[in-house]
Amino acid sequence: MTCCEGLTSCNGFSLLILVLISVGLNMVPLISDYAQDGLLLHNSISCYEWWLPGIMGAGFLGLPAVAVSLAARKRGSCNSRTGMLFSSFLSSVSIIGASYCLVVSLHALSEGPLICNPNGNDLSNCVFSLKNLSNFQEQAFQLDWFFKGNCGLTIPDNFITNNDIMGLHRSKSSRSFGSDENEPKILHLSVFIGLFTTGVLEILFSISQIMVGIFGCICGTSAQRRSRMV
Repeated sequence: MTCCEGLTSCNGFSLLILVLISVGLNMVPLISDYAQDGLLLHNSISCYEWWLPGIMGAGFLGLPAVAVSLAARKRGSCNSRTGMLFSSFLSSVSIIGASYCLVVSLHALSEGPLICNPNGNDLSNCVFSLKNLSNFQEQAFQLDWFFKGNCGLTIPDNFITNNDIMGLHRSKSSRSFGSDENEPKILHLSVFIGLFTTGVLEILFSISQIMVGIFGCICGTSAQRRSRMV
């Protein structure tokens, strides 16, 4: 086995582990949502869990690179110059998926969980638009929603009126930022920091496989060397 095949095997197994981790992390808030009342899309932790960054991005789009990288090992069906080059091409697809996971995670960490949404804890207040992902605000990495009480939100003065209905509404809103606030905040932070980390690692391993695949295509693999000896 050449060094190219050894590194390809290492990259393939590493990407496989990262794919499984990212899918598992993305499933955590979905399972938590379903476990509360047996319904999906009813009490979601975040808007961004439904963008499926770990399942579709770092998960599904990373599987082709995993399959070819593992098949390009010694005695594998893709153990050839073409197989090595093909693994490089599919690793670029993995980079696209991991980048999607990374960008969605950054936006999720910027905005916080739905409980921190002043418009209400409901998916109807979410904006599902690819254009929205391209907009980063200056405060994107401050995480004020996690470190400050009431998610760092301030209620405008004109929000309080003498109307009893408005007063009742305000009391319900204030209760939503009580002790029950910490659990979704911690879950949201843990999931999307994990997805951000796996996205970064997938990009690094995919770049490594692109370089290894190109080198293996140029220099050849042990399969070609054995055929020449025979």
